[in-house]
Amino acid sequence: MNGTTTTTRRVAILVATCSSFLTPFMGSALNIALPSIGREFSTDALVLGWISTAYLLSSAMFLVPFGKLADQRGRKRIFVWGLVVYAVGALLCGLAPSAGALIAARALQGAGGAMIFGTGVAILTSVFPPQERGRVLGLNVAAVYVGLSVGPFLGGVLTQQWGWRSIFYLNVPLAAIVAALAAGKLQGEWRAANGEGFDWPGSILYGLGLVALIYGFSRLPSAFGAALTLSGLLVLALFVLWEGRARTPVLELNLFQHNPAFTFSNLAALINYSATSAVGFLLSLYLQSVRGISPQQAGLILLAQPVVQALFSPLAGWASDRVEPRIVASAGMALTVVGLALLYPLGPGTALPYVIGVLALLGFGFALFSSPNTNAVMSSVDRSHYGVASATLATMRLTGQMLSMGIVMLIFALFLGGTAVTPETAARFLTSARAAFGVFVVLCTLGVFASLARGNIRARPAPVART
Repeated sequence: MNGTTTTTRRVAILVATCSSFLTPFMGSALNIALPSIGREFSTDALVLGWISTAYLLSSAMFLVPFGKLADQRGRKRIFVWGLVVYAVGALLCGLAPSAGALIAARALQGAGGAMIFGTGVAILTSVFPPQERGRVLGLNVAAVYVGLSVGPFLGGVLTQQWGWRSIFYLNVPLAAIVAALAAGKLQGEWRAANGEGFDWPGSILYGLGLVALIYGFSRLPSAFGAALTLSGLLVLALFVLWEGRARTPVLELNLFQHNPAFTFSNLAALINYSATSAVGFLLSLYLQSVRGISPQQAGLILLAQPVVQALFSPLAGWASDRVEPRIVASAGMALTVVGLALLYPLGPGTALPYVIGVLALLGFGFALFSSPNTNAVMSSVDRSHYGVASATLATMRLTGQMLSMGIVMLIFALFLGGTAVTPETAARFLTSARAAFGVFVVLCTLGVFASLARGNIRARPAPVART
């Protein structure tokens, strides 16, 4: 790390932040486009949910395996290939002739996203010294929120002027440019676990268990959904047993067993994203389908949250270099609880400035939580585990996003059935939204305690790698 050149550091932060912009931009822009997609393909709210969930599920399936491969084969190599796969997936999404084809292409795009998520933060952590990580990771998180900021507005403009497919087409050249820059200018591979074998059985068990769990959860309360959810839990239990005995496990369980900072920081991330990720999805449907606002106007309103996130994330990262990360992150989680509670009384006549104010409060809470929590995770492990640690944290984020969407889809199944969200079904939709916000408040409150339980990062050295 000491031999890393200034140029390499600059290129690393450029390509990492650009890639961190792409994926949230796509997700937030797509939220605005969902009603238009639903009208073109005549799909209900549950199918629309799967357009987002397919991407998240695929990403979560591949994150830990690709993180391990990055540690073994080279983080730059996996990162570049991830951008290529992501671009191909975006092109296929734009060309999709049906909702089913779009969902399949989103799954492919999710695999590329996993390769990016599992390596970008690991590359940054590899090339920057510990005393600079909070600041750099704060900038990287800010890029995520800039993507979230631009997504609703630009997504609304693109959808309204050129149709929803233009969102995907725009991502193709952007991803290709970042891939070319990383391949040509980023010097180094950063293999830290070279020569180890790859845990194929563990990777397969992990992927199958996660798919069964999330898909089964989305099919509750049916008997099939319950059986599939239980099967997923059993397969994941087998995965844990296998990893405890594997010679070169895809996921180092001792990172969790003997490292409370790593364990509770990841748990806090899982809970935070489970409680917040579906807010944009719900508010997009609320603003367009209940309030009758255009995609472009809805995008401008939803802009409030990520703009505040982008503004305050670097400051929060800087603060976590000087103050215990758990203090900053826990304060952010507590503010998020307040913001979610303020969304509970949402109704057809709720003042739009009220909605914008709550979104801004949520954005501030998210900013205080995200970059300090990332700093806590990456500072709690040895450098040989940066790829797996980065991938594990990203898995917590994506699994949380899937659980958040799963909670919403379950509530939709109970209150809306297979009907679309229209002005005629507005009352049932609002009942569903309030139920979701109530569940999210409870989850996020639990997350505050998980965040506080991690202990002090600066009070102990990072654990050494297992030999």
